[in-house]
Amino acid sequence: MDWTSLYLKTFDLNVFILGTGEVATRRANKFLDHGANVKLAGSDISHDLISKGAILCSVDDVDELVKWSDLVVIASGDRDLSNYVCGIADDKLINRADFPQDGDIIVPTSFNIGEIEISIFTGGKSPLMARQLRKKIQSIITEEDIMEIELQDYARSILKKSVKDQKVRRKYLYEIFEDENINVLIKDGNIDGAKEYIDNLIRGLD
Repeated sequence: MDWTSLYLKTFDLNVFILGTGEVATRRANKFLDHGANVKLAGSDISHDLISKGAILCSVDDVDELVKWSDLVVIASGDRDLSNYVCGIADDKLINRADFPQDGDIIVPTSFNIGEIEISIFTGGKSPLMARQLRKKIQSIITEEDIMEIELQDYARSILKKSVKDQKVRRKYLYEIFEDENINVLIKDGNIDGAKEYIDNLIRGLD
């Protein structure tokens, strides 16, 4: 596989989407929800997209839209126009919904549980199986897992102020993860109590 999984910072990224259909709308929502500036070229877009800040443009303006963009998304059924836009994109990042392997970026199926985002990529072999795997993963992640992540982030932020050695911090984080008292507090849904326990535990390291 010649693809590497990465996360692209999209806040204030200029994204031009060629097309306004179902796929284009999904792409637009995803980028808008992550802080990008989005312009679409096509017939019409929903009021929901407009309320999020999306701008509808004419397909006659594709040259200027490509120049404006940092990322070009091809989600149009017009093959000639799609190829034309790709041809003038030069050094722009390109996501092709029609022929994913011909682009630079693939937008995988993903979902969020709290602040955790999980993406699944099958190399384009089976979008259907990507959705099925998504359902399986969603079914095994619990609220306790999400609380554990929050507590680990809480502990790391405190440890960074008092423990300079990263390896030592990691050792303490494992000890916190395996601490039975914390696990009981998590099972009880008592995240404030768990944070207080962690505070006392870390103070005892001094």
